[in-house]
Amino acid sequence: MKTALLQLTSSDNPCDNLVATRAHLREAVGQGAQFVLTPEVTNCVSANRAHQVEVLQHEADDLTLAALRAEAAELGIWLSIGSLALKTDDADGRFANRSFLINPKGEIVAHYDKIHMFDVDVSETETYRESAGYRPGDRAVLAQTAFGALGLSICYDIRFAYLYRALAQAGADILLAPSAFSTVTGAAHWQPLLQARAIETGCYVLAAAQTGTHAATAGKPRVTYGHSMVISPWGEVLADAGTEIGTVMIDLDVKEVSHARKRIAALKHDRQFKGP
Repeated sequence: MKTALLQLTSSDNPCDNLVATRAHLREAVGQGAQFVLTPEVTNCVSANRAHQVEVLQHEADDLTLAALRAEAAELGIWLSIGSLALKTDDADGRFANRSFLINPKGEIVAHYDKIHMFDVDVSETETYRESAGYRPGDRAVLAQTAFGALGLSICYDIRFAYLYRALAQAGADILLAPSAFSTVTGAAHWQPLLQARAIETGCYVLAAAQTGTHAATAGKPRVTYGHSMVISPWGEVLADAGTEIGTVMIDLDVKEVSHARKRIAALKHDRQFKGP
């Protein structure tokens, strides 16, 4: 399965971002991609809640989702929309950080709301409180496709190994980890975490990422790490996009999943234990 990971620098303007995403999507399909993946918050990178209230939409009305579904149907491809920032009907006004898997008919075959919220103090000057603006999901999602079973996740989830083990033991062949990683934590932890999740599960890990400085009309611009990656079921880095906007192409061979798991069958070796 020829697969393309789009590395983007989305701004806080969903309309501008849609133009750029569609252009990269069509370029990837022109190179033969049958499965295309976009990063976390493809539609809008913003840390300003007032601005998000102004520009974000509910799922039923979201222009990015509708347009990308139409693109998938017209081009006849599978599409992972890494995530979209969406309004909800929650009383507290928090948004959803929601990933979508679209089939070649343009239908939504699975969606996943990010479970783990990025509430951290990276340094005295860099703090994040994702749960202040987004409400967490509570359900792991596995999606069946003709080319393998996909386990959905988003960004900070990558630090929680139990989620990926549960997905793999439920049948996942490929783990999706679309992200908008910070530069500090990205430089320290991004690649090792992706490799660890692949090694632990014997799955491919596909991680389409945001990169660079994100233009902001309101609030402080975010800066993200980039380095969209493809990790093999044996833990090898098969592709690394660096920090430039663009596309990474890879041919996935799901037979490598069973091959890796035959060599080390760790998914079958869980044991109950006491303590600590």
